[in-house]
Amino acid sequence: MKTSLIFGIMLAAATSLVAADSTPKDDVTNAAKALADKANYSWTTTVVVPESARFRPGPTDGKTEKDGATQVTMTFGDNTTEFILQGGKSAIHTEDAGWQSPSELDDQGPGRFLGMMVKNFKAPTAQATDLAGQVKELKKDGDVYSGDLTEEGAKDLIRFRRGGNAEVSDAKGSAKFWIKDGVLSKFEYKVTGKMNFNGNDVDVDRDTTTEFKNVGATKVEVPDEAKKKLG
Repeated sequence: MKTSLIFGIMLAAATSLVAADSTPKDDVTNAAKALADKANYSWTTTVVVPESARFRPGPTDGKTEKDGATQVTMTFGDNTTEFILQGGKSAIHTEDAGWQSPSELDDQGPGRFLGMMVKNFKAPTAQATDLAGQVKELKKDGDVYSGDLTEEGAKDLIRFRRGGNAEVSDAKGSAKFWIKDGVLSKFEYKVTGKMNFNGNDVDVDRDTTTEFKNVGATKVEVPDEAKKKLG
């Protein structure tokens, strides 16, 4: 009896020490992992830019099943693009060409851009983990975690995480994460700065929000034509 009691006390103490060592960044990354481990979920990403902005992206909607398919639909102006990822393969749908495999896309122009975008796609839970790593210091206020981005982190997000040599100056930003019952429910980042395009500085002011929904109640239905490209 005494041995069991001592073991219980030691276990409780060890658990308390682990909890005490947990940081706000740990909370966010653990919450993102908890969501990624769910059987399925949906999400919507919206981007807000000033009225004067030349490019105004529409919302991105996504669905994913663990160890199954991921479906993403993006709108930009009057154009809609959809892609499916499954088993390391992908199929891309455009209004002009229907469903295609990456190899069928044009070597140059919009087709090449779409192929690279799909190839570099990261699940939003992975994006949230990366984002948390780009924050100087996260602070917790209830179920919300927030902080300022590092300069390099802001530059990376201004470039849409595509790297490259595009020159960025005056880069600033912030990030927020919402956690409910230990699971990530939403995250947001805001960035401002100047990005050089062909010798011209373009002002960047972008607010990107991703919200998760239908956790455990999402189903991805892959169209027959897409299945042929994934096969």
